[in-house]
Amino acid sequence: MLDRDLIPREMEGAGSGDSGSGDANIDEIHHRRRMAEKMGGEEAVQRQHDAGRLTVRERIAKLTDQKSFREVGTLAGSGEYDESHRLLNVKPAPYVAGLARIDGRPVAIGGEDFTVRGGTSFGALRRKGGQGGFIEDLAHHYRIPLVNLVDGAGGTVTSAKRRGYVVFPGVDGFERSVELLGEVPVVSAVMGTAAGGPAGRAILSHFSLMVRGTSQIFAAGPPVVKRSLGQDIDKEELGGARVAVDKAGTIHNAVDTEEEAFEQIRRFLSYMPQNVWDLPPVTDTSDPVDRCEDALASIVPEKRTQPYDMKTLLGHVVDAESIFELQPTHGKAVITALARLGGRPVGVIANNPKVYGGAMDADAARKQIHFMELCDTFHIPLIFFVDVPGFMVGLKAEEEATLREGMRAVYVAGQLSVPTITLVIRKCYGMAGMATCNKNDIDLKLAWPTGEWGSLPVEGGVAAAFRREIASAPDPKTREKELEAELRAYASPFRTAEAFAVEEIIDPRETRPVLCEFIALAEGRVSADLGPRRKAGVSP
Repeated sequence: MLDRDLIPREMEGAGSGDSGSGDANIDEIHHRRRMAEKMGGEEAVQRQHDAGRLTVRERIAKLTDQKSFREVGTLAGSGEYDESHRLLNVKPAPYVAGLARIDGRPVAIGGEDFTVRGGTSFGALRRKGGQGGFIEDLAHHYRIPLVNLVDGAGGTVTSAKRRGYVVFPGVDGFERSVELLGEVPVVSAVMGTAAGGPAGRAILSHFSLMVRGTSQIFAAGPPVVKRSLGQDIDKEELGGARVAVDKAGTIHNAVDTEEEAFEQIRRFLSYMPQNVWDLPPVTDTSDPVDRCEDALASIVPEKRTQPYDMKTLLGHVVDAESIFELQPTHGKAVITALARLGGRPVGVIANNPKVYGGAMDADAARKQIHFMELCDTFHIPLIFFVDVPGFMVGLKAEEEATLREGMRAVYVAGQLSVPTITLVIRKCYGMAGMATCNKNDIDLKLAWPTGEWGSLPVEGGVAAAFRREIASAPDPKTREKELEAELRAYASPFRTAEAFAVEEIIDPRETRPVLCEFIALAEGRVSADLGPRRKAGVSP
């Protein structure tokens, strides 16, 4: 029973009727809520702010629509009572979760409260959040997006002492986390230091991001690394954004502030349907679908080996300011971005001639795989802007298993069920070129007049096929160029078009209206085939 001396005066007599037990119980609800809102106390909250981080309640308030958060589990925690069983204090559960709205659309949202025991579990019969937690069940049963605000270190060895035994791995598993990947959009923002289970859950997401300088993620932190390997390393060197985002690609995007993270979450969700049983949302646009850009006619250089800015090219085609890039600092040989055409969401996969000439390396292949699976899961049509000379070659490429990862990209492309358009801007060669086509769809291949394709580029092919003839010629270099010129005549895209082996060669300036028309048609196709596309949705 609540000690009446602990109730603030303004709450006394609240409610209807007399001051009987009903009022006391209602007063107790509000008193416990106020204690929960104090989280780990003033000092703990101040430490969170001093570290450059918001509290979980502040994060939810800034990310979601004003006053839309309906918390579940407000009273969960560890109560402290006196000898007469009167409540003295409640240490709240280290997780805050509930229902909210983002841009008017419902979401399930939750995150660790780092001010309470560093966000580690408090041993309740049912978890509020984390792997196997209530918040995941809420997203699953109501078919709404899940937003994880990750700020916890996972398990601790001290739990074994409290429990009296150690649990076998998988008792609190990721089954629901995996299931959700095929059902609803899942976003994870690493807002602090994440290790163990929270780190694993961050990866089991369709879109993940972290804050440079204040967020880190790893399988185990510096103390474990030092104990097991003898390496002295700080947490930023071990799992900061430079490692986790730029180099490893463990997390998709990095931002400079938490406010930027909230904006990226909102933007990502704006392209997504509520679940796999819904269509992606269509928005109004003032950008004319018949807009033709003269700049596209000359954007590809006459010199075939000279790079150009693919992102500028994309900006001339899709709806103005609609490009939202995923993994911009990792696997940079390919660009993966959500965008809109005529207000309809599309997935864009574009080779980047500024990096390796657009050749596919292992990182680019993995990046493309994840993005293809994302779009296929949520019925977002794909457009390939192709300029790929093939797989990356050389010793480093072989050591990084480029061939294996590249063929995985070919495999996933061969499993696509979403409407797909292939647009060859310049080069489309070899098995990497196969990863830009969807044979399960209509296999619509468009090309600019600058397009070229084949098993491999003429230059390398001539050197291999005519090696002896070139070597025995009086002037090997001259003979090699002669052979290249002879074969290049057959590589004209117009000859392929004559054979209807490429469906259409278009004026580059027509690109936007052509794509907008086909994407509008795709909407009708997708609406007739809603539902789960793959057993587990997107592989991590």
